[in-house]
Amino acid sequence: MPLPNRHLTSALLRREGSLFLFDAGEGTQVSLRKLNLRWKKISVVFISHTHADHVTGLPGILMLSSQVDREEPLLIVGPPKIRQYVELNRRVLDMYINYEIVVKEISEPQVVYEADDFRVRAFALRHSKPCFGYALEENPRPGVFHPEKASLAGVPRGPLWSRLQAGQAVRLEDGTEVQPEEVMGKPRPGRKFTYVTDTGYFPEIAPEVRDSDLLVCEGMFLDDLAVSAREKRHLTARQAALIAREAGGVKKMGLIHYSPRYTEHDLRGLSKEAREIFEPSFLTRDRQVIPIPFVEEKVVVV
Repeated sequence: MPLPNRHLTSALLRREGSLFLFDAGEGTQVSLRKLNLRWKKISVVFISHTHADHVTGLPGILMLSSQVDREEPLLIVGPPKIRQYVELNRRVLDMYINYEIVVKEISEPQVVYEADDFRVRAFALRHSKPCFGYALEENPRPGVFHPEKASLAGVPRGPLWSRLQAGQAVRLEDGTEVQPEEVMGKPRPGRKFTYVTDTGYFPEIAPEVRDSDLLVCEGMFLDDLAVSAREKRHLTARQAALIAREAGGVKKMGLIHYSPRYTEHDLRGLSKEAREIFEPSFLTRDRQVIPIPFVEEKVVVV
């Protein structure tokens, strides 16, 4: 349930000017306004499952988007019944919608959204009804361009440098061909963001979140309620940390979706239990901004 100092579950990812919303708990639009974000830039809403605490903020988001000059369609991705939920709310509430809403229902793991340089995958979780986690994965980036290597290879500064940086071979006036790998470092990884809630623990989650730059994962209970967590198909903070550790390559994990039984003081226990297993764990907070930087190639100077 929402608390005076704690809203329901939602996460917003901002990438290259586009906004991607993961779940829309009650009052999500309040945080959007407080952060002064341009909600019409939300391209896709990814819904994990159709329990009320993850979707009751969606009607407000839909109506809010009608208050701006939105030209692009809004894509909503989620498990079965999300289309029915959207359509019933539109009809019963007599919503004024002045833009296109596209609903994509999914019933199995798949790529649900794809652009030129990244994609979003849905993977199955185990909850009391169909539920999916999501992973946004960027394509690898070209390696670092080394101007000194280009000069030594006889490539003049200018358009040919740009072609090499774009991954194209160039031919010099003397007929010599220079390949991009001769003047570029190794390809650099793109970033990966994963979102996991609500689910019981099972080992197959770990490969889905491997190499995440940021994993946002439910940590609903302290470990003394592990039996209750299993019965309700939720994670303890310790189990979330086990997933991050078993996955390998996870740089940091933010816990989310805390039980309302825990006070602000109690939440420290969730953080403590998680950090004992996976040290780069932390508690997420409403309207917290978490940068996800690129991992750059290390240049060794000798």
